[in-house]
Amino acid sequence: MARSAKKAKPVIGWREWILVPELSGVPIKAKIDTGARTSALHAFGLTVEERESGPWAHFEVHPTQRSLAHRSRVSHPIHAFRSVRSSTGHAERRPVIRTVMEIADHRYRIDLTLTSRDEMGFRMLLGRAAIRRRFMVDPGASFLLTKSVPKTEE
Repeated sequence: MARSAKKAKPVIGWREWILVPELSGVPIKAKIDTGARTSALHAFGLTVEERESGPWAHFEVHPTQRSLAHRSRVSHPIHAFRSVRSSTGHAERRPVIRTVMEIADHRYRIDLTLTSRDEMGFRMLLGRAAIRRRFMVDPGASFLLTKSVPKTEE
């Protein structure tokens, strides 16, 4: 009996344009980081509120680097809290939201931690849990699935 051929995974570069439609209508330039297990989003003014239904996060998303353009205020239910160790070795307890991510024609639900990424070069980091079994990564290329800066409404 012949084994069925596996469908080839799409190849992404070390950075890609990601859309998180539940949080913003503007794509975010994300760094693909296979060394990080968890994905992270830069959340400005993050506060956590306890509700009867469980904890909620309130924060601003600034999808465009070094700009306040297209910012949006978001409220989203918190799925969990996770302890995450940063690249500098600092451990932090972060809220985790479960949301939809779109990259080119691919749409998936992912876990996204919320944190301050002020010192980082990218507003979003896409970790290996979000790309596992979905994509191959070419670390020498950029924007393979999202070839140009997406058009945004001014």
